[in-house]
Amino acid sequence: MSDKLTHECGIALIRLKKPLSYYQNKYGTPLWGFTKLFLLMEKQHNRGQDGAGVAAVKLDMPPGEQYMFRDRCVESNPLDRVFKRIWSDYNQKVTEGTIHPEFADTVKKNFDFGAELYMGHLRYGTSGGYSLSSCHPFYRRSPWQTRNLALCGNFNMTNTAELNQSLIAMGQHPIFATDTQAILERIGFFLDEEHEDIYRYLRTRGLSGEEMSHRISEDLDLARVITKAAQQWDGAYSLCGLIGNGDAFVARDPSGIRPCFWYQDDEVVAFASERAPLMTVFDAAIDQVQEVAPGHVIVIKRRGAITDTQITTPLPRAACSFERIYFSRGNDQDIYTERKALGGQLADQVLDATNHEWGNTIISFIPNTSEIAYFGLLHSLRERRRDEVKKILLEAQNENRLTETLLDEVILRNWPRGEKIVSKDIKLRTFIGQESARNQLASHVYDITYGTIRPGIDNLVCVDDSIVRGTTLRKSILRMLARLQPKRIVIASTAPQIRYPDCYGIDMSELGKLIAFEAAISLIKERGQTPLLQEVYQLCRDEVARNGAVNHVSKIYDGFTPEEISARIAELVRPRKLEWKGELSVIFQTIENLHKAVPNHTGDWYFSGNYPTPGGYRIVNQAYVNYYEKHEGRSY
Repeated sequence: MSDKLTHECGIALIRLKKPLSYYQNKYGTPLWGFTKLFLLMEKQHNRGQDGAGVAAVKLDMPPGEQYMFRDRCVESNPLDRVFKRIWSDYNQKVTEGTIHPEFADTVKKNFDFGAELYMGHLRYGTSGGYSLSSCHPFYRRSPWQTRNLALCGNFNMTNTAELNQSLIAMGQHPIFATDTQAILERIGFFLDEEHEDIYRYLRTRGLSGEEMSHRISEDLDLARVITKAAQQWDGAYSLCGLIGNGDAFVARDPSGIRPCFWYQDDEVVAFASERAPLMTVFDAAIDQVQEVAPGHVIVIKRRGAITDTQITTPLPRAACSFERIYFSRGNDQDIYTERKALGGQLADQVLDATNHEWGNTIISFIPNTSEIAYFGLLHSLRERRRDEVKKILLEAQNENRLTETLLDEVILRNWPRGEKIVSKDIKLRTFIGQESARNQLASHVYDITYGTIRPGIDNLVCVDDSIVRGTTLRKSILRMLARLQPKRIVIASTAPQIRYPDCYGIDMSELGKLIAFEAAISLIKERGQTPLLQEVYQLCRDEVARNGAVNHVSKIYDGFTPEEISARIAELVRPRKLEWKGELSVIFQTIENLHKAVPNHTGDWYFSGNYPTPGGYRIVNQAYVNYYEKHEGRSY
């Protein structure tokens, strides 16, 4: 994805099934679980680099001793900083003699993260800013162990205002407007209620305070708590939570939009946003890692019992297809296959765009995350070329004109060529505030391989994951590629045209910033259909007012073929005053081919406008109202 796009966060949860001494005896360290947490987060660092946080709960701590801990960071390289800070504290205590690593009880007593239960979060700042106060895990404190809650997640809710109103109706006074705070307080409310119900029942039984606390911990039903809390949630979520008594939970949205997987053996239970990290960190086979069922919560009780409970009415599965196209790491077996297929599905369009000029076409990719799709495209092109060569040779043989010259022409000189044309030199971060300076720096982030293109002869095809705003194409990439002076440049997106905003986690909520929308508006104005814009505005306003579920923004696109919009996108992203005069084409995956390549992740609302929850339709119509009224910012 050449455009900078922040997106889903990453989660990790680890529950040790044995005492710390077991891991000391078997693995030589009582911090085996803590190191696994670090590895699980490091293997998902692609999911968030704006902040990192960890939390831990120690089981069976004596009254008066702390049992719940947290550390967070929003500085550069936050994951490294968090763990280096924690390890530094550990090493200092070892040096002082407070901790003796060979004795697990000294680690548990004197080291904050000498615990049996861990949770970690990697954050992209889609909302709430970049301050420490917006960094997960969030905390809700209480003198009662069973009312302490730490929460983190990969989620976005479309109805935060409604959730805050429900808190007010409960008698609360919510301060923060973020969905994280709303979810934390809502779960906290029902956690308090569950605690109080058990307390009132046990109070009449003549139990001591210690016995009372133990019984509340045993009887606490987290599945019931999450079921009640989730009834008004509209959005996408994978949530992790720790309770002070040592209970833990992981919940997933009923459409399965946000991913979540888990693994268990006789030593550990672990959860993560992606499957491959669990396989790598725990040396697990693919069939040992399960998907958390949509609309379910998995609860791990302090004593180790695990339950899997449905918490919401199931909805049609709409797992986010962008996870497969771009967000998740490509070392997952299925994702690798799907990304190759996404590239392969572009073969026919690429051949048409290059006039089947096999010998004069070079295939490449940008950015590096498009490499797998690039392999898939090359594979499909070579399959097609083999079929053509076979047909040509058989015809020539039948007509007695098979010669060495023909063999050279067909086989040696006309074969799909792949080259590494573009490489990313550095990772640009937004540490420069002035936009013009940032853009100038961005133009030098990518390097090109000079001498790979025959000027004026070769076509250059570059595979991209997706094209969202077109800004990076226009401001840097196309200018850079044009220096090679190809006859033709083809930018091939493995994703379809992104026509609609996302409200479930991806930072592309403003319609006016989507290049496909910009292209459609441009065509409408060019063809004298401007009254349509007012008509759609009124329809969207009315739909928002009645909280309806019709996407009226689709009318903006109805009058044009995908090819017409693609052609206009090519015009819009072509840099002004570009000396290169060659032809530029931008081609996109079709939605039909997307579903063929990625059959099990059908969430495609940003392409099709078909949203999986009612909140999505409210957001898309509100996004158009905001665009028409020239209001910037998110529509939820």
